[in-house]
Amino acid sequence: MELEKSAPPDWSVKALSRSQLDIGDQEAVDRAVSSLRPELILNAAAYTAVDRAESEPDAAWRVNRDGAGYLAAAAARAGSRMVHVSTDFVFDGHQGHPYSPDDETHPLGVYGASKLAGESAVLAASPGALIVRTAWVYASGGRNFLNTMLRLMSQGREVRVVADQIGAPTSASCLARALWGLARREASGLRHYTNAGAASWYDFAVAIAEEANLAGLLRERVSVTPITTSEYPTPAVRPSFSLLDCTAAWEDLGEPASHWRAALRDVIGDHSAAA
Repeated sequence: MELEKSAPPDWSVKALSRSQLDIGDQEAVDRAVSSLRPELILNAAAYTAVDRAESEPDAAWRVNRDGAGYLAAAAARAGSRMVHVSTDFVFDGHQGHPYSPDDETHPLGVYGASKLAGESAVLAASPGALIVRTAWVYASGGRNFLNTMLRLMSQGREVRVVADQIGAPTSASCLARALWGLARREASGLRHYTNAGAASWYDFAVAIAEEANLAGLLRERVSVTPITTSEYPTPAVRPSFSLLDCTAAWEDLGEPASHWRAALRDVIGDHSAAA
């Protein structure tokens, strides 16, 4: 949705939903690309159920590796440029300072491993492709951390949130604009893009509560309690530190991304306007 909303006005965009195109079906991909013959293919499709991927690895690999590869191969045959969205989960979080695009990868689970394999498949099939890794993406619609927090907070419930995982909350609208900007500049290779700044999930939740209160989305203040990762065990291991060095992408775009807190305020404003 955000990609459609922020598409350059002089570009004709054909957005295909999962029901319209299953990228894990090679024949379907080939038919679609052969029919549309696009100048650019921007792949934002992914199997993103991080925990469920541990018990459904075949489904994750089918979309994240095979589907990405099918799209890139079809793009190469059609003479289309390829932009592929990837993730901070290709890293293990042990580095302790922001990851640059050429830092060593080491995914901790099926989701990260399948996305890393998808990057390799894309570059093998379409060497001039652009791969953009991002992290902690949220939007005013859909299932994501922001909307989960707003739902729980609106019920007046205390929320307990992990405070020892660090990253950069990233607005889907900011990411979408960046993807279009990088595509227009015909960037290629690996880039990282997130909103600026750093936060824990706890910091993010506290900011959501504060901004939602200021916007009148919450009737009362709620308690946000920090917890450790060990207190909230999940099937998939998360990287404890996944800040991405976005310098190269920001230089391509001619400006740094907005700070995550400013981007959050804009998205909360969208919520408030729609309420």
